[in-house]
Amino acid sequence: MTGISNANIPHPAGNPLQGRVALVTGSSRGIGKAVAFRLAALGAPVCLCGRDEETLNITANELQPTGARILALRADVTKEKEVLSLVHATEKQLGPISILVNNAGTGTGGFGPIQEKTEAEWDHILNTNLKSVFFVSRAVVPGMIQRRAGDIVNISSLAGKNTFAGGGIYCASKWALQGLSGCMAEDLRAFGIRVSVVCPGSVATDFIGRGPKDSSKVLTAEDVAHAVAMILTQGPQSFISEVHLRPVAKP
Repeated sequence: MTGISNANIPHPAGNPLQGRVALVTGSSRGIGKAVAFRLAALGAPVCLCGRDEETLNITANELQPTGARILALRADVTKEKEVLSLVHATEKQLGPISILVNNAGTGTGGFGPIQEKTEAEWDHILNTNLKSVFFVSRAVVPGMIQRRAGDIVNISSLAGKNTFAGGGIYCASKWALQGLSGCMAEDLRAFGIRVSVVCPGSVATDFIGRGPKDSSKVLTAEDVAHAVAMILTQGPQSFISEVHLRPVAKP
């Protein structure tokens, strides 16, 4: 890969992401919260965003001991105007966005036979899991191109690699995200921008997909955050295009 800027080179000290502003969508809870904690601990100023302002502020307060600069902004990333305001406010208060983690996602209404699903359920899943990635990435990428550096990590799912009964809408959103991520990677690599996708299996969060799982046989949000940190701290001459993350104990 050519064109990677020095901004993508991890610092050797204990804060390898020092000064690299990160925007993490859907970060008031679950995977997004864990990712935000990990990036802040590695030195990145972090903007949290989500739709629940109260929960966002609680999470922001919990991140303060990391010593990183933390910004919490309420935004619905399925709405273009709110996304543009989010990106503008983040860069005004923290600086140019160097890291984007597209984590916002949902499964609510996404499971069940396709003949039983509604247009509203389709729109809810596809807007949250796919359109949001398009909106936020489109808003952030021009600045990354100008600086010829940046990392985008899209949180997908192993449901984007496999099919199962009752998963039509949810799987459609994640399969589409896989395709979007791969094309983004090809579009942007010449500008020194690395695009990666993380595909976890079942994760122990508020959203557990098709139903309750044995907690000893699922991933934790911190497992996903570790994978994101691994991607962001790799060497400058390569990028990890896709990570499949599974629990050791088979469900």
